[in-house]
Amino acid sequence: MKKTFILVILVVLARLDILAETHQWTLRECCDYAVSHNISVKQQENQLRQRELQLETSKASRLPDLSASAGQNFSFGRGLTAQNTYTNTNTSSTSFSVGTSVPLFTGFQIPNQIKLNQLNLKAATADLEKAKNDIRTQVAQAYVQILYNMEIAEVARRQISIDSMQVERLKAFVENGKASGAELSQQQASLAQSHLTATQAENNLQLAILSLTQLLELSSPEGFMIVRPSQKELAGLVELEKLVSPDAIYAEALTVKPEIQSAQLSVTSAERSIDIAKAGYYPTLSLSGGLGTNYYKTSGFSADAFGKQLKNNFSQYIGLNLSVPIFNRFQTRNSVRSAQIDRENQLLHLDNTKKTLYKEIQQVYYNAVAADAKYESSAAAAQSSHDAFTLMQAKFENGKANITEFNESKNNYLRAESDLVQARYEQLYQRALVQFYRGGDISF
Repeated sequence: MKKTFILVILVVLARLDILAETHQWTLRECCDYAVSHNISVKQQENQLRQRELQLETSKASRLPDLSASAGQNFSFGRGLTAQNTYTNTNTSSTSFSVGTSVPLFTGFQIPNQIKLNQLNLKAATADLEKAKNDIRTQVAQAYVQILYNMEIAEVARRQISIDSMQVERLKAFVENGKASGAELSQQQASLAQSHLTATQAENNLQLAILSLTQLLELSSPEGFMIVRPSQKELAGLVELEKLVSPDAIYAEALTVKPEIQSAQLSVTSAERSIDIAKAGYYPTLSLSGGLGTNYYKTSGFSADAFGKQLKNNFSQYIGLNLSVPIFNRFQTRNSVRSAQIDRENQLLHLDNTKKTLYKEIQQVYYNAVAADAKYESSAAAAQSSHDAFTLMQAKFENGKANITEFNESKNNYLRAESDLVQARYEQLYQRALVQFYRGGDISF
């Protein structure tokens, strides 16, 4: 029974391995996996947790503190006695105390510190989302590169198929005396070149897969595959809505992009830091209280018992402590000025972030416009090249065109097919980026 159970477990594990190797990753799965495993994202998550702890600490600063102490002292040598004479005596004392204090007024420093840490927490949340968006963008780019290389490899394999058929056809013609050996050798050389092109395409595909698996923090690219859209799906994907202007995209991006939110929160945080620095100008007031007792013993003199002394010497205290700043070597003034300079820097950072975002949107917009135009022209060129190659192939097979003309037409056709594939995925990626800057997900 035990052996049967172990055998079943091994079969199940083997089946899971097969499923893992044959699983095809969608773009969304790749993005989600990368976000949950990327080291930079994890570091940003830790930064967020640090901000949460800072906020919790600042809120707890309103609470009273509580401390306890115990002391034991021994004294040796000459000392003053109760009779106002000096003599050699040994004394010992034991003390216990418990104390607490509550801040009543700190120049609004505590509430401002809490608000500052709340802003810092929101900024850290926005920074985390920015880190996630960055890795999503990188994954999408690597994903599209794989799709592109897969199409190029497919084109290269079709080229091998065409050249192989022509080689076999020329071999038959050579045997029948309808073609020369030179023509056959030329076509065999073209076939060898096609094999080289296919090998290079496969190598590029494997490198693209490696790049994506590294972004996903996978240990190996072995068995990794992605979902490849069908031609029908691609045709539907490229039929997208009309592009809006860069200014319209920018207006939407200002409300949704986390880097803008983070920069705006940093400005507000800097303003709150000024208020915290100004707290140094205000007096502070605190309430304190405590309990204490002690035991005292001098050698050569009688003393009450330890417990009795602790009971008799038990005392309590309560008090208000007011501290008024008068002159602290310009520390408060300079702290306020430093906080004001930091606010100016944060305003500059916000302005620079907005300008950088607008430049990125302009780049993405015009890349999308160019990608649309490139796809339309590539589609027309591919259709023309296909028609020309079909005509040339018929002429060549009927002996009305030579091998050089045939190969030239074939290469033009395959080159046009490659350009169309590149244009299709470039348009797909650029359109996805436009939607991403408008607040959408990168998906296709």
